[in-house]
Amino acid sequence: MTNSSIFCPVYRDLEPFTYFFYLVFLVGIIGSCFATWAFLQKNANHRCVSIYLINLLTADFLLTLALPVKIIVDLGVAPWKLKIFHCQVTACLIYINMYLSIIFLAFVSIDRCLQLTYSCKIYRIQEPGFAKMISAVVWLMVLVIMVPNMVIPIKEIKEKPTVGCMEFKTEFGKNWHLLTNFICIAIFLNFSGIILISNCLVIRQLYRNKDNENYPNVKSTLINILLVTTGYIICFVPYHSVRIPYTLSQTEVISDCPTRISLFRAKEATLLLAVSNLCFDPILYYHLSRAFRLRVNETFASHKESKVQKEKSSCENNA
Repeated sequence: MTNSSIFCPVYRDLEPFTYFFYLVFLVGIIGSCFATWAFLQKNANHRCVSIYLINLLTADFLLTLALPVKIIVDLGVAPWKLKIFHCQVTACLIYINMYLSIIFLAFVSIDRCLQLTYSCKIYRIQEPGFAKMISAVVWLMVLVIMVPNMVIPIKEIKEKPTVGCMEFKTEFGKNWHLLTNFICIAIFLNFSGIILISNCLVIRQLYRNKDNENYPNVKSTLINILLVTTGYIICFVPYHSVRIPYTLSQTEVISDCPTRISLFRAKEATLLLAVSNLCFDPILYYHLSRAFRLRVNETFASHKESKVQKEKSSCENNA
């Protein structure tokens, strides 16, 4: 280990970030639990977009398992074994959620684009059976990439107040971590391209239908897809803009201490934006899944009717 990694206080002063991570966790767990309840209440067969959204919801629950551990570790109150567990397991869960979210949001964009631009034709990707199969393939692919980071043996190091996860990795572990990062960046770039192309096709179709009597429906679909895109840009683009230089600082290709500290803090700030997809996803479920939206509307409508009936009964009793 070089002198720069010994004396450079990269992993200090994380407490301010933990409050925001805690807020994301609190809002996200409430939204995810409500979304799970709404999806489970609907007994009808799900369309393929709902299948992709349910997979997105499943990935979100992995994130809710990981965030409390990260918060405790970053506060500096975690025991040594929990720090090791975080570096081996829960940190990987955060990235599993991130790349599953990116891929399934791309599939959602494709589905909405096909519904709008080729509404008279059903493609294979729009079939529920195919959606289930491709979802299983996506999970398998992401786990094959990420799980080795959990199971590759780590080396023992002396206990200390602050520690970076890279310090636990063997040479092989560092090389696999580096390979994983570049594969994940390739995933991000490719599926970002898919989302961009889908939106360009939607905008073109909207322009073609600007004088059509169904324009309000087309406009509504456009708003839904732009909602996906906006959430995607806010959550994932900033993180990936700093991931390559941060990875180089982890492997000490970039060894200047102030630069390493700045890159680490930039990574933490953009990672906070990335995990905030946990808060935005329930909004997407409502706008993009008819089954979810119907269940939510039915629930609140029945609650409102029940409240009105109680008030009416109370007035009659008082009369």
